[in-house]
Amino acid sequence: MPKKHDREKTKSSPNITSLEKEQDNLEEKELNNRQKLNKKVYEKELVRLQVELVKLQEWIKHKGLKVVVIFEGRDAAGKGGAIKRITECLNPRVCRVVALATPTEREKTQWYFQRYVAHLPAAGEMVLFDRSWYNRAGVEKVMGFCTYPEYVEFLRSCPEFESMLQRSGIILIKYWFSVSDTEQERRFQQRIEDPTKRWKLSPMDLESRTRWVEYSKAKDEMLAATDTKESPWYVVEADDKKRARLNCIDHLLSMIEYEDLTPKPIKLPPRQKEMDYVRPPISTQNFVPDVY
Repeated sequence: MPKKHDREKTKSSPNITSLEKEQDNLEEKELNNRQKLNKKVYEKELVRLQVELVKLQEWIKHKGLKVVVIFEGRDAAGKGGAIKRITECLNPRVCRVVALATPTEREKTQWYFQRYVAHLPAAGEMVLFDRSWYNRAGVEKVMGFCTYPEYVEFLRSCPEFESMLQRSGIILIKYWFSVSDTEQERRFQQRIEDPTKRWKLSPMDLESRTRWVEYSKAKDEMLAATDTKESPWYVVEADDKKRARLNCIDHLLSMIEYEDLTPKPIKLPPRQKEMDYVRPPISTQNFVPDVY
């Protein structure tokens, strides 16, 4: 798969020449100067794409497909926002999100992929992994939560694991949300200032800022080992959240051939007629106060 220029290089990296630094600065300036997507255009396109997602959902149910979509990327890259826009018009019984917490002591003793296998889809389901087994190649490796042999074994066995999933009939799609250093810092600062978003910032997120180059190296090594012809990575340029969401959804729809199975318009049946039944007095019920 052709590789796009990695905007996740940092000015402080000793491996980047002066020419590369200048090129990075020019590209980042170009990205910052790029006109943001018009809100009306974004909302119109989002509605159109969400209608198509409903069609895809009905096709997945009808054909009994099993779909797994992986969302990975830097902290504050916009993975959660994209997942939210995908799921908000879909049936949670068909399309569900898996965002696993830190493994328990028991799970740490299991085969590494075991706790993820339990969340794989059955026929007629689509599962969106908000972070996935690729934690081992990223945060676990950089923060020292796994041993070096465990990390090496993951890179060796991951393509085999994914090949097994695909041979079992699972459609596997992998997205990496790429965000620049400057934009990540801006989003972190927004979260710090907004009390409704401050919970999104964990100590691990803050630590990731101090290990930017290590995460870049881990990402490059991960893609080198797991970006295969059978299971490629698709990079989403995510400095503009709105564009990233639309591009990701549009690409997801292009990955699965589907037909329009939208149900025909439904005629609402008449309300049941009154019966010989007296309801209990309304005063017996507890109501939420009308504060607003």
